[in-house]
Amino acid sequence: MFLLFQLQHYLQLVTIATVTYLENRTSGEGMSWIKTIAYDESIGPLRSAYRRIMGPDGQVDNIMALHSLRPHTMDGHMRLYKNVLHHSGNTLPKWWLETIGTYVSLLNMCNYCVEHHYHGLRRLLGDDDRAHAIRKELERLAGSDAAPGTTFSPAEIETLRYVYILTRTPYKVTEEQIRALRSNGITDGEILEINQVSAYFAYANRTVLGLGCTLDGDILGLSPGDSAEPDNWAHG
Repeated sequence: MFLLFQLQHYLQLVTIATVTYLENRTSGEGMSWIKTIAYDESIGPLRSAYRRIMGPDGQVDNIMALHSLRPHTMDGHMRLYKNVLHHSGNTLPKWWLETIGTYVSLLNMCNYCVEHHYHGLRRLLGDDDRAHAIRKELERLAGSDAAPGTTFSPAEIETLRYVYILTRTPYKVTEEQIRALRSNGITDGEILEINQVSAYFAYANRTVLGLGCTLDGDILGLSPGDSAEPDNWAHG
């Protein structure tokens, strides 16, 4: 038993020493302001996490690589992302959830998330003209107090009003906004989905903006595809 304890302790020390070594030698130059650990240099939990989120060509999005010095935060990020945006329990269409995320990112001026999730909604819609019109209208609404045009339905417009207030001035959200959503046929469960997607993107935008994450090397528009399996994080 004592020998087993010694072996476990030794392995723990080796793991800590290896992670420290990688932290000190690996550079995040070109993709972020902090150091990151590439897949080829990853070990243990980080290697496992990378394998779970890889795209079809072995691609790992830079926003996920930001977590490489603390893999447990990557795990938390992916669980939140998958369950909020790509879960079979949601009833709002995925393209609309991606639209909400794109709008939040425009409001927060997070180009990284705008580009990723605009391409995601474009792929899900399968209609480039419609996707282009949606982006133009979101950019217009994010940049001014102009009245909404005809791109969105009344229920979608009310959703975007709620998202705008929640993102820009969350302390100003009142029950009136919730009543307005209900009066446009949006259920309380769907209101929760809208709220959670908006809140997730506030987190993602600040992760990206606060650490200087770039699009360098990323493939745009990939996302977890198996909504029925929450633990399947593979991107495609």
